Amino acid sequence: MFVSNFAWAGVRWRHLLPLSFCGALGLFALILGATHASAPVNAALPGDKPHLGVATCAGSTCHGRSEADGKIVRQDEILRWQEPSSPTGAHSRAFAVLNNARSAAIARRLGLGPATSAAMCLGCHSEPASVRGPRFQQSDGVGCEACHGGSAGWIEVHKTGNHRASLAAGLVPLENPAAKASVCLDCHFGSADGGQFVNHRIMAAGHPRISFELDLFTTLQAHHDEDADYVQRKGRTNGAKIWAVGQAMALDRALSLFSSPTLGTEGPFPEFYFLDCHSCHRRIYDSQNFNQTVADNPARPIPVGMPPFNDENMIMLSAAARIVAPAQAARFEAESKAFHGAFARDRNSAISAAARLRATANALAAAFQSASFGRDQSFAIIDLIASEAINPRFTDYEGSVQAVMATDTLLNALVNTGSVPAANAAAIRSDINRAYAAVRDPNDYRPADFRRALGSAVRTIRTLR
Repeated sequence: MFVSNFAWAGVRWRHLLPLSFCGALGLFALILGATHASAPVNAALPGDKPHLGVATCAGSTCHGRSEADGKIVRQDEILRWQEPSSPTGAHSRAFAVLNNARSAAIARRLGLGPATSAAMCLGCHSEPASVRGPRFQQSDGVGCEACHGGSAGWIEVHKTGNHRASLAAGLVPLENPAAKASVCLDCHFGSADGGQFVNHRIMAAGHPRISFELDLFTTLQAHHDEDADYVQRKGRTNGAKIWAVGQAMALDRALSLFSSPTLGTEGPFPEFYFLDCHSCHRRIYDSQNFNQTVADNPARPIPVGMPPFNDENMIMLSAAARIVAPAQAARFEAESKAFHGAFARDRNSAISAAARLRATANALAAAFQSASFGRDQSFAIIDLIASEAINPRFTDYEGSVQAVMATDTLLNALVNTGSVPAANAAAIRSDINRAYAAVRDPNDYRPADFRRALGSAVRTIRTLR
């Protein structure tokens, strides 16, 4: 998965578009409360209206133009969604991917039959059969309604351009970080619904590792411009806020899936999906001159040889909380350590600790939504990620990947809000790329080398302050 993320890393720097979102606090609280009072392990859009299909949105007076010359929105959104060789078109290629050799091999190893008809694959590479309308085409892959919600209830009012009325009729408010994260996480992290959980068996069969960073994914998949009209209708966006809310909700999703009795174990073992892959997948030396390849992590009170729960989101949240929600930061870090300790003891203890940590993660998400994430806060988080307070926790690959993506995301947010000139940020692109290079190959990951590369990039970014 991260091979693709690395390939995408330059996209935001070529365009430097303000493509993140922020929503109204009241609506956020409503959605967040409803989502977490129920079970976020389930898909984000239960009882969805019928999906009428991409063709329904593709008229030349709607989103199907060949030029971005619409008066209110671009109106070439379908064309951008279909870009054949760009990450922006990845959703449109989701079903077609199931026909390639890699997908066929994965399906064969798992005994699924053709990947194009396997429920385990279609949950994320297509849209639910139960909501497909007469114009729906499975070959469209992940179409408009997979994210915006089934259009049967809102498409007519949507044609009028009244965004609030469209939301009232069922359009998913993707300008709201919590709503967007809930939808994205279903496939980009997993849900308990059919075909939306990439367990260790699927990855062992050849599926890419799952990775999630909400603001980066938003940038890559955005099919619109943020102009004055967008700001008037939906509000100005803040990429740093999107990043932080996404980290909190990703942790909540991971802990809720882990706590599920049907997903948390695989036979007699814990479900390895939740572990930090490369804490185990390292070079093994069996000689008299034993060379330990695992680095001690000060935030994980676990015995030597115990594989750790993947804490990439915990690390990022620790940095964000210290700057944006300091009153809750100590509690979050204590509960993170307690969860790791409980995970090393037994499942019941771990589930209890996970529930406490989830509650704090949810509180952080709400705190992040009400925070400004201004210039000083964004620079402070970047500094903290590379500081001695946080960087000793970069002992494993997944957390380090999140760190470099976060640094890139936060700097991009500073550019998009006008806090840093685009030319100045572009001038230090090479420093960011060196940090990316340090996590290019998970099989050649070296914690000390990565920390040096990240520290060098952050010191350069500091000169922009």
